[in-house]
Amino acid sequence: MALQNLPVGIQSFEYLRANGFLYVDKTEDIYRMVTTGKPYFLSRPRRFGKSLLVSTLDCLFSARKDLFGGLYIYDKWDWTRKHPVVRFDFGGINCQTVEDLEKDLTDKVDEYARQYGLTLMRRRSGRFAELIEKLHEKTGETVVVLVDEYDKPIIDHLADRTLADKIRIALHGFYQVLKAADDHLRLIFLTGVSKFSKVSIFSGLNNLIDLTLSRNAATICGYTQEELQSYFDPYIEEMAQIHEQTKQETVESIKRHYNGYSWNGKDFVYNPYSTLSLFREKEFTDYWFASGTPTFLVNLIRERNDVQSVTEPFEIPADSFDAFDIEKIDTRLLLFQTGYLTVKSVRKDPFTGKPEYVLALPNEEVKSGLTTHLVAAFSACTVSGASTLQQQMMRQLFSGDTSAFNRSLKTLVANIPYQLHVPAEKYYHSLFLLWLNMLGFKVDAEVSTNIGRIDAVWTWEERVVIAEVKYASEGNPDTLIAEAFAQINEKKYFERYLGQNRRIGLLAVAFAGREITGEMREME
Repeated sequence: MALQNLPVGIQSFEYLRANGFLYVDKTEDIYRMVTTGKPYFLSRPRRFGKSLLVSTLDCLFSARKDLFGGLYIYDKWDWTRKHPVVRFDFGGINCQTVEDLEKDLTDKVDEYARQYGLTLMRRRSGRFAELIEKLHEKTGETVVVLVDEYDKPIIDHLADRTLADKIRIALHGFYQVLKAADDHLRLIFLTGVSKFSKVSIFSGLNNLIDLTLSRNAATICGYTQEELQSYFDPYIEEMAQIHEQTKQETVESIKRHYNGYSWNGKDFVYNPYSTLSLFREKEFTDYWFASGTPTFLVNLIRERNDVQSVTEPFEIPADSFDAFDIEKIDTRLLLFQTGYLTVKSVRKDPFTGKPEYVLALPNEEVKSGLTTHLVAAFSACTVSGASTLQQQMMRQLFSGDTSAFNRSLKTLVANIPYQLHVPAEKYYHSLFLLWLNMLGFKVDAEVSTNIGRIDAVWTWEERVVIAEVKYASEGNPDTLIAEAFAQINEKKYFERYLGQNRRIGLLAVAFAGREITGEMREME
C-alpha cells in the first residue's frame, strides 16, 4: 500500500488538506483555545508548525468546512459564520529599515481594504484600526487578526541593537491598535520564536494570554509519542526494515534523536520538521539544525564563554521568561527561545512556592549540531573539520589508540588563532567539555565526591571515562599530566564507578600555554 505524502516544508493548511498530505489532527487543541479566550500569544522554535497553525486558524474562521472533514472540530464548529481574517506574516515583510517595515505594513492593510471594497482615510497605525472597524461594520462579524513571526524584524537585527530598538518601537505602535479595537475582534493570535518582554513590545497589548508555558498548549505544535506511533506507524515499519532493527528499536532511535521538547516539563513532543524529514529520507541526521545555522548564538556563547548553558542542565525561575529584552540578552533564555534548550522538568521553590524550570538540550540532534558548531567556533576550525575530528576521536577512543588520540587533541587546539587564546583555565575547560559533548558522551561536569570534585565524567554504553584537566600559562605539559593522574588516584575519583560492570578509563588533559597533551589509561 502506498504511503501518504508527507508535508515536509508545507505551511498551508488548505494546500495540505486539498492535496491529501498527512495531517496530524491538532484541531482539538485549537477548538479548546478559540472557545475559551480571545487574545493569545504563543512562542515556539522555528520550523515547529507555527505557520501551519496560523494557516489552520485562517481556514477555520473563513468557514472552509470542506477542508476539515474527519477532523475533531468538524462537527463542533458553526460553519455558517464566516469571519473576516486579517493575517500578517512578518517572514515576508521587508524590514531592512523602519521605513521599509512601515510601508509594507501599510501596503498589507490597503490590500485587505481593496479586497473588501473599503476606503480608508486614516494614516499609519490609525489605518489599521480603521480597517478592523470597517470590516466589522461591513460583514457584521467580528474580525480575526493573525500574526505569524511577529518577532522576525527584531531577531534579524539583534546584531544591530540601534535598528532593532527602532523596529521594536514601530511594532509597539502597531500592536497597540489591537487592544483599543477589542469590541471589533473575535480572536487575536500572535506567534513567533522569541518572547520579548511585555514592556518592550506589548505594553499596549497587556491583555494577551501567553500560551508559551501553558499546559493548555503543551502539544498544540509538535508530535506526541502517541501521535508518532499512531499516524506514522507504517513509516516506522519501513524504517525498521531499512535499518534492520526491530520496530521498538526504531521507535527508541527516533525518540532519542528528535523527541524531548517540552514547555511544561511533562508533555514532550517531537520536532515536526525533523520527524517528517526523517520519514522522507529514512536516515538519521540533523535535519532541523541543518536548516538554519545559529551563527549569532554560537558567537554570543563564545564571546561570553558560557558553554555551561549547553553542557549542563540548570534551573531558572518562572519570572525570568518575562525578562527577555533586546538590551539585555540572556544567553540561556535566547537558547531556550530559539529551541536549543527546552524544559525538562518543573518544580516548586520550597520557599516561594513559585515554579522553577530545569532547562537542558532536548535531544541528540540538537546536542550533536550545536556542540559541533561551538567546538568549531572555540577552536577556530571549520564545522566539517570539527565533524571529521569527532569521528576520528571516537574511533581512537574505542580502539584504544592513545597516540592517535593525543594527536587529535593537539589538532583541536592547534587551530586556535593566537589572538583567541585566553590565559585562563575556564576557557580550555569549556572547550574540553564541548568536545566531550560533541563526541556523543553523556557528560557530567564537576562531579562532587566525598573528598573532591571531578572535572568531568562521561559514559557511553559500557564505558566510563574520568577526566581531569590541568592548565598553566607556561611550563611542561607532561608535568601537568602527572599531576592530573596523581589527583585522580589520590582522591580515588574512580571508586564510585567500581562494581558497575563498566570499563573505566582515566584521562588526563594538560594545557600548558599553547601546548596540549592528553593521556588515557585503563583501570586494571
